[in-house]
Amino acid sequence: MPWNAEETLSRPELTKLQSERLQRVCERVYSRVPFYQKKFDAMGVKPTDIKNVQDIVKLPFTKKADLRDNYPYGLFAEPLDEIVRIHASSGTTGKPTVVAYNRNDINLWAEVMARTFTCAGTTKKDVVQNAYGYGLFTGGLGAHYGAERVGAAVIPISGGNTQKQILLLQDFGSTVITCTPSFALYIYDVACEMKISLDTIKLRVGLFGAEPWTEEMRHEIEERLRIKAIDIYGLSEIIGPGVSSECVEAQSGLHVNEDHFYPEIINPETGEQLPYGQEGELVITSMSREAMPLIRYRTGDITSLNPEKCVCGRTLVRMRRVRGRADDMLIIRGVNVFPSQVESVLLRSEEVAPHYIIEVNRKGRMDEMNVLVEVTPKFMEKMASKVLSTDLKDFVQEEEELVHLKREIQKNVKDIIGVNTDITLRPPNTIQRSEGKAKRVIDNRPK
Repeated sequence: MPWNAEETLSRPELTKLQSERLQRVCERVYSRVPFYQKKFDAMGVKPTDIKNVQDIVKLPFTKKADLRDNYPYGLFAEPLDEIVRIHASSGTTGKPTVVAYNRNDINLWAEVMARTFTCAGTTKKDVVQNAYGYGLFTGGLGAHYGAERVGAAVIPISGGNTQKQILLLQDFGSTVITCTPSFALYIYDVACEMKISLDTIKLRVGLFGAEPWTEEMRHEIEERLRIKAIDIYGLSEIIGPGVSSECVEAQSGLHVNEDHFYPEIINPETGEQLPYGQEGELVITSMSREAMPLIRYRTGDITSLNPEKCVCGRTLVRMRRVRGRADDMLIIRGVNVFPSQVESVLLRSEEVAPHYIIEVNRKGRMDEMNVLVEVTPKFMEKMASKVLSTDLKDFVQEEEELVHLKREIQKNVKDIIGVNTDITLRPPNTIQRSEGKAKRVIDNRPK
């Protein structure tokens, strides 16, 4: 059951609403944000030229570099005394990207996150364990608002503290968990180490996002934690989490809240708008934000859109699971490689676990890729008679069954992705776990 009626509007009704909101946001940024006034003028477009949502192609793109260039307050469309919240990225690659909210924006955020939780089947009868990080990162507070809006009891534990997470799952009877998918698997691993029976945990659904993940990883999470794993999507620059989410009924594409966030797919090389069904870079215009609306923001995420009505009754366009980021894409000897593709291939082999690192090096003029991946405890037990220790030094890579597994994975990577790679098999629990966003790629090539 949808959270509100706007999720089930007919396409003509939705287009009319989008057109009205796009016109208003263009007037807002042109009159209040010098950056956009300059951008509009450079393209020879005025807010009055935007008659309907199809005219969006006349408008300029906004890039992450624009947020950094206008740090800290240059893109605000409200005076500082109307701003009630400021979030920011970590700024590990330069100045952080800053995002601002006024009171109406906070209310909008709670509303779209209420939709997200309702998509996952959350009600006021649920206990939500929120393991997204609180602070400048938008995940924790965004999930918190949405869960409270639907009336659920919220446990604001934040990220990390894995053993305490497990104890609270047991003691408080949490039925819903929110965190990154990699952290969900880590919780499972630690629970096994603590010899905690899943029968003592009441979880039935998890809302996972903040990092790319595959359908294979979904199956791993659902099988191990015995829950429904729901994919959610958002980004701080637009609102935080709450841009789109899967529904528990279908788990087939993420419903974009396109009455507030207008989505486009473009060719990342040319900027040309692409039709429904074609894969490209996701571009979003935040039509209802007031403090810091963005026009045609290039997310860098690679996906496609499906306008067909869902079995759940929602008519909002659905975006396919994000395959990766345009700027996360690796080019190995002329072949485009996304980490999520590698993950998908790895998890075809039952003998390996969903814990891996991709290393890229350059030898001479050639790029080489090495994938470090753990074998499963079950496979390790099978090898016990041949491998005397789980110590890395004693893990004999040349043993016949290990060689066979390595060759099988190498062949799958070559056949499916089209690139040669080395495979390094590791014992269980020897690849560092993340209690936040997992770091999957180490690129050692000269910049």
